[in-house]
Amino acid sequence: MEQQQIQEQDTYEVQRLQLEKIDGFNGKVKHGLKVHPDRQNIIYPLGSSVVIENISGNGRPSLLCGHTSKVTCIAISNKNGDFIASGQETYSGFKAIAIVWDYRSQTRLHTLELHKVKVQALVFSPNDLYLATLGGLDDGCIVIWDVQKGKAICGSPAQVESAGDTLCVEFSNVRDDVFVTGGDSTLRVWELDVENRKIRPSEVDMGQIKRKIQCICMDDPYFYCGTATGDILAINMKTKRFQYKAPEKQNFQSGVTALAHLKNSNFLVGTGCGQLFELKFPLPGPNDKKQPKPKEVRSWSDESVKSASGNGITSIALRGAGHQFFVGTENARMYKFGYECSNKSGAPMFDSCELIKSCHSSEVTDVIFPPASSDLIVTCQKEQIRIWAIKNMKELKRHIVPNMTCNAIALACNGQAIVSAWDDGIIRVFGFGGKSGNDIVLRKIISAAHSKGVSAIACTQNSPACGQGQMDFRIISGGGEGQVRIWNFRYDGRNDPSCELEETLKEHKGSVSDIKIKGDDRECVSSSADGTSIIWDLDKKSRSQIVFANTLFKCVCYNKDETQIVTSGSDRKIGYWERYDGSIIRSIEGSMTGSINAMDISPDGQYIVTGGDDKLLKVWSYKEGEVIAVGTGHSGKILRIRICPQQRYICSVGEDGGILLWKFPF
Repeated sequence: MEQQQIQEQDTYEVQRLQLEKIDGFNGKVKHGLKVHPDRQNIIYPLGSSVVIENISGNGRPSLLCGHTSKVTCIAISNKNGDFIASGQETYSGFKAIAIVWDYRSQTRLHTLELHKVKVQALVFSPNDLYLATLGGLDDGCIVIWDVQKGKAICGSPAQVESAGDTLCVEFSNVRDDVFVTGGDSTLRVWELDVENRKIRPSEVDMGQIKRKIQCICMDDPYFYCGTATGDILAINMKTKRFQYKAPEKQNFQSGVTALAHLKNSNFLVGTGCGQLFELKFPLPGPNDKKQPKPKEVRSWSDESVKSASGNGITSIALRGAGHQFFVGTENARMYKFGYECSNKSGAPMFDSCELIKSCHSSEVTDVIFPPASSDLIVTCQKEQIRIWAIKNMKELKRHIVPNMTCNAIALACNGQAIVSAWDDGIIRVFGFGGKSGNDIVLRKIISAAHSKGVSAIACTQNSPACGQGQMDFRIISGGGEGQVRIWNFRYDGRNDPSCELEETLKEHKGSVSDIKIKGDDRECVSSSADGTSIIWDLDKKSRSQIVFANTLFKCVCYNKDETQIVTSGSDRKIGYWERYDGSIIRSIEGSMTGSINAMDISPDGQYIVTGGDDKLLKVWSYKEGEVIAVGTGHSGKILRIRICPQQRYICSVGEDGGILLWKFPF
């Protein structure tokens, strides 16, 4: 697939779209958030790409694209950060690759291909001589690579047959020939013999203790293991024996998922329930008969996150000596902490905590700009609707409907109302109010709007009541059963809103994929998976024209003067159709691989922007039907594209959960 994408890109000798901003972070990747040794950039995974972004927000983000599936692990070389390594997962029976990148030139140096299905973890040796890669469940092997040559030195099964899966690997922080692996009932210290191309394991003497090791932190001559049961094990590296565990009584809730060693010898501990602790671990003295108890210095949790489910801390990344550090969570939130010592008491404290990213944690199903504004966007994903500020890509507001999926959104009355389509067959209409006056407030629930879920939505705009604290507009909805329905929504600002069904249009035989309304609000066009696109007269409430094609239509648009409609879908073709008689004007090959899922036409009518399964964003000239710009950045299928009203930006969203903002090239 990757080669196909490269060949397709090379086919077009065209301008490259400039990526302005990215909002996206796969927080489910364990230890996936990293701070580069130059202290200027953070590095993290997004789908099958690796993002390099300036900490201060200056400059444009960069993407390392080369993986064919989701990135599962990331490592940065220790000395100068000259190398970045990333591993991926793939399908059963196939090889999963790891890639070594040159940080300065942001190019691929080596492709390492020995593991099956998944690369579970990887880590550089302290002097960047070697890279250790750990295979996943279907592989179970540890391999040592020469970083400069990109060649495998040796490998071995990571655990004995009677043990569980190995989950993590960590090099000694002073020796290039010693590393540790841990997992389910397995903990080993390995020594590398480069001359004989061997790695030799020694089992750690744990006595009667059995644990599932989830993370390892080095502090020679000890190393510390976070466990799924919520305690931390201290192991003597020289004797390879269990030393002590902490805490002694009440374990950390939901297990220890991340560990980091601070300059003052304290530890940061992240847990599966989203709590962060700072612990002081005193080492036993030679004359101590009892183990000194660890002391909790400080704890933190995000009080704004009501549910701990899916909020586990997966990454702790130190910036320099630890005066600043970053925390990544499973639900794609990223925090920046300030850390200093108080001059009065000498007690360490968190000076500040800032939420710097609050990304979508699953695929983004729709995005839309408000009318006549390029400063905000509204997006939706599973159970969430969010409003974002374009300037800094900060989330402003969100609304959650638990256990449901929002398929599409539309704005009415100059952005006063958000109309949303949900997979439970309900249309939910939101307005703004609450204590702040700007909170997203549920105004109306239209139950049983469609029997197989609401799959598409659009709203009329030209009501004279809009802008006076009142709402009066039509909602056009499409369902999974193929019906198109017209609703009349009214709200006077005082009483409860009303919504009446005006008409049900039953001509599509498959799920309705997209709906667009003509500028005068008297006509709309719908596309469907049954291979038809129908133009509807909203006054007469009947079909005025229909077009047929041997495809599953995914998207449809009016051109600028609304004399034509443009369609695309699973046949990878962009079709121009005459609105008056439904005749085909032109058919263009829009993609070499995969369907086209998203389309928008620029406000000036000169350009079409498309995206789909090939992960490429393409800008076409409307008249010539030729590609004139291509954007590469998405690591999953592109699902929706919007051009802002001022034609400054293109916003695209997709399966990877990312929101990518591109500079409009013309």
